[in-house]
Amino acid sequence: MRGQNTIDRSSPDAKSQLHRLGTRAKKGLGQHFLVDQGVLEKIISAAELEPSDTVIEVGPGLGVLTGELVKKAANVIAIEADSKLASSLQKTFSKIPQLTVLNADVLEIDPREIFAKKRQSYKIVANLPYYIAAPILRHFLEASLKPSLMVVMVQKEVGQSIVAAPGDMSILGISVQLYGKPIIVDYVPAQSFYPQPKVDSAIVRIDVYPKPAIEVESIAGFFEIVKAGFSAPRKQIRNSLALGLQVTSAEAEELLEKAGISPQRRPETLSLEEWAKLHRAFVSKVKK
Repeated sequence: MRGQNTIDRSSPDAKSQLHRLGTRAKKGLGQHFLVDQGVLEKIISAAELEPSDTVIEVGPGLGVLTGELVKKAANVIAIEADSKLASSLQKTFSKIPQLTVLNADVLEIDPREIFAKKRQSYKIVANLPYYIAAPILRHFLEASLKPSLMVVMVQKEVGQSIVAAPGDMSILGISVQLYGKPIIVDYVPAQSFYPQPKVDSAIVRIDVYPKPAIEVESIAGFFEIVKAGFSAPRKQIRNSLALGLQVTSAEAEELLEKAGISPQRRPETLSLEEWAKLHRAFVSKVKK
């Protein structure tokens, strides 16, 4: 997967390692391997790993980030979709008992299954592929067993969307900020990877809240309203909401006024609490 790991200065470069394994970077999996030791150190530092920590690494790839994680954490679960890379990791780390390698699609794994349904505390440390970064973030943040902390590498624009304030909000930003506080640790230039992607990246740290940032009757219902509101993000919220909910502009305006939101505003300007007020107004109307 994209940005799987960093190559240690004493090891062969990524291209040589892939050749030895009889494989190459797969565009279909978004594979771009991090080759900047300084960036690896920033990821590890941001994760603030303790000797007692359990870490899930998504897309360990060639395993150098994995090697750093097993030095600092009690348990590391590495989830790799590429069967050749997963097999190579198992051989490379065969004498490291604290590492478990799973050859699987991360989106098909419930964290509760990994920990045998125990309420295990864990962190996510991962270099995520561009094409699946948002689904992976939502997968863990919406899970019944959430991580306490996430440190992930994502596309620069995705990182900026995640941390955006009202005025530049998106569904992704709302879906992350509902569950945790995100910050950008640093930006990473494209030349830090092999092969080089066409865009720069960002290291994002998300401190996950014990409970959602706002109280709503239904998380699913809340996001139905958010998605409806963003159905036409360039339009005024009145028109966008009407389109998404399939109601008249007058009905949408009535909901917005009940929530104390100007119908002329744009969806990206609303805060989390304002979306919650809009959801409450909708629930109140439905219950009548």
